[in-house]
Amino acid sequence: MKHTISILVENHAGVLSRISGLFARRGYNIHSLAVGVTEDENVSRITIVAEGNNYTLEQIEKQLNKLIDVIKVRSLASGELLARELVLAKVSCMPAQRNELISIAEITKAKISDVSVNTMTLELSGNENILRTFEELIRPFGIKEMVRTGTIAMQKGATSLK
Repeated sequence: MKHTISILVENHAGVLSRISGLFARRGYNIHSLAVGVTEDENVSRITIVAEGNNYTLEQIEKQLNKLIDVIKVRSLASGELLARELVLAKVSCMPAQRNELISIAEITKAKISDVSVNTMTLELSGNENILRTFEELIRPFGIKEMVRTGTIAMQKGATSLK
């Protein structure tokens, strides 16, 4: 079972290393990892999607809370969070195929980020299912290169992690 964990940490060197080291030492698998500065430049938010049962999640939270640089840890239940990933995909696209690929971009709400003579680069954000469907639609054109971010997530509603 996948769990999404949001962690506020002090923004300085070595924090990510200590957190990823904790996961490695305990043998916890990280499915996705994203880090970014928050509205406060001294604080970063780390979003981790990890696999394991509820006991594993509880142990992860306890171990994270023991780290000095960790300000706050919260597990986000799947029905209570907004989660997104970003994908950039460079697709083979001959001029004759361009209209078809533009139609796919419009239908999926993907943005056309770059066009060359033989390629088109598309960008799309969404949940894992949306990105998987998008990939299936563009695969027949020939994906030359693709990169995805880790999941970023926050709790729905007025509640915040702070």
